[in-house]
Amino acid sequence: MKKCLPVLCLLLIAGFSYAQSSKSIMISAGLDLVKTDIDGPFKKAQFGIEANYFVVRHFAVGAGAEIWTEYKTNSFVMSMRWYPVDNLFIRLRSLTGANNAALGVGYAFPLNDHWKLDGMGDFYFNSSEFALRAGISYVIK
Repeated sequence: MKKCLPVLCLLLIAGFSYAQSSKSIMISAGLDLVKTDIDGPFKKAQFGIEANYFVVRHFAVGAGAEIWTEYKTNSFVMSMRWYPVDNLFIRLRSLTGANNAALGVGYAFPLNDHWKLDGMGDFYFNSSEFALRAGISYVIK
């Protein structure tokens, strides 16, 4: 019985997984819902768009842009995502216009084989800020 339990767990996880495969491209867009430096609703917003290429099934590299409504400068973003399990990811991003870097953890809720809803938290190193972000992704296989 003890030997059957791990096999059963692996089969269940495989059945629920909608993970991307290597050489897939994922297009994502997201915005900060809550950030530690926002003092009121609709006073400041941060939007981002990004494209990620899956080098292997659980690791992607990406590039994109971040746009702020309050600041006049925008940022070019380079990122890496690592998926230790199928839908949970850890990402590291560099924001060149803002001279900042962010480390985040997130979860991709699969809607079908191509669409995902993303929820994540990011810590920005240079400014010591924390943000909760929501987004949507489309995977091109």
